[in-house]
Amino acid sequence: MNKKITIAIDGFSSTGKSTVAKELAKELEYIYVDSGAMYRAVTLFAMQEGFVGTSFFDLGSLLEKLDSIQVSFQINTQTSNADMYLNGINVENEIRTLEVSNLVSTVAANSIVRKKLVAIQKEMGKNKGVVMDGRDIGTVVFKDAELKIFMNASADTRAERRYKELKEKGQDVSYEDILKNVVDRDHMDTTRVDSPLVKAEDAIEIDNSNFSRKEQFEMILKLVQDKL
Repeated sequence: MNKKITIAIDGFSSTGKSTVAKELAKELEYIYVDSGAMYRAVTLFAMQEGFVGTSFFDLGSLLEKLDSIQVSFQINTQTSNADMYLNGINVENEIRTLEVSNLVSTVAANSIVRKKLVAIQKEMGKNKGVVMDGRDIGTVVFKDAELKIFMNASADTRAERRYKELKEKGQDVSYEDILKNVVDRDHMDTTRVDSPLVKAEDAIEIDNSNFSRKEQFEMILKLVQDKL
């Protein structure tokens, strides 16, 4: 019963990948890695340095500073979640804003940025016992993962979930802006040249448009138990 596996959860934005991945990791006592948070942290760094905005992207300047960017996860003792740290500073709240969401696909599309973060991700999961979610976990980071899940839901459903989440956090956002962000990110994630978002051939696709959080968790936990 001590066997440990690698669980890769990919899918579109706001499909609840991180939520179910966190729940699984807690249930199984596995390491949880939110790969998207790593790309968000690099994006936040680029924004803080003035390298990226809605109408410009100074890729050269970002790549010059890439080696100085340190991203890591540390357990938040109050929430028991793993918060994202950028160069030693907790940026968990800052990376979840709509402003970062609007720019992260632009930054994440770069091959050199991806190469740096994929290397860190592979190191994190080298001993198995890991649940990692993102866009290319089953197709690039852990091609040999024992369980691969691909999560999907309608754009409207995902926008509504994201809207409620951000409003609960006190952010001043509109549903229309959220929906546009979801659709735009889908396009960028699926059409980028390096590691586009695609379902791995051996992944199990789950459309959770009409599933409750509990139903989804129990379904995926059963898949894990079957593998174990």
